[in-house]
Amino acid sequence: MRGVVSTARVSWYAVVSGANDYWAIYTMRSWVFGWLVRVLSQVTFFALIGKLLRSDEQTNFLLIGNAVMVAAMGATFAMNMTAGERANGTLGLLLASPSRPVVVFASRGIYVMADAVLSSLLGLFIVGPIFGLDFPWPRAVLVVPLTLLVGLSAYFFSTFLAGIIIRKREITGLLVNATIVTLMALCGVNVPVSFYPPWLQAISHCLPITNGLEAIRALMDGDPMSTVGAYAGAEALVGCAWLVVALTTFGRFMRAGQRDGSLEYAS
Repeated sequence: MRGVVSTARVSWYAVVSGANDYWAIYTMRSWVFGWLVRVLSQVTFFALIGKLLRSDEQTNFLLIGNAVMVAAMGATFAMNMTAGERANGTLGLLLASPSRPVVVFASRGIYVMADAVLSSLLGLFIVGPIFGLDFPWPRAVLVVPLTLLVGLSAYFFSTFLAGIIIRKREITGLLVNATIVTLMALCGVNVPVSFYPPWLQAISHCLPITNGLEAIRALMDGDPMSTVGAYAGAEALVGCAWLVVALTTFGRFMRAGQRDGSLEYAS
């Protein structure tokens, strides 16, 4: 019980620390006219491709896919935190503390995921009506928890990748961008997963986004709630699996870096 309370306390302070970092980066004006405008422009760009194809079906497919992708894209930015800790010289202090580093990293980056989910929802609910996307009320309200589920799943996946790059900060930018492009290509954002060969489809369903995005599409298309629930359950299972992998491997990556000295500030 004492260990649970201690972990919860560490997580809370990590969340507060991350939130303070966030508000040091953005003001409300810079967030709205900087980040949010970028998100709306990105979703609008892909929706316009559907318009160029003169297909409402393609327009809705691309709009929903790229709006939901914002939640996952933002969550993957959490990988930058490990490089940031090394650049600021605070990684050594974290290693010397009695708390588990993965708890600190996973909690500290929650603000990134929360911001990504909010941005995703704003992109969908602002750009969607402009392009005539039909929101089947009241069931469309379920888009909110489903998008949160996608964001969490992608965040757990990102936390696992953060453990990999913690010893190689020079590849952080490359891995972040490669991850975003891979998820966009394989997870049904712009191309239906059914277009891929069976073995690639299997890989896609083991990645975050794929099943959650299918749940949102099924919800918006008016499919039975049993179908929506099945996809949502699959996304939750995938997210939990990546969380377990992150919790299992993060400490090992850290210890390996300590042994070979690759976690030094100057490395």
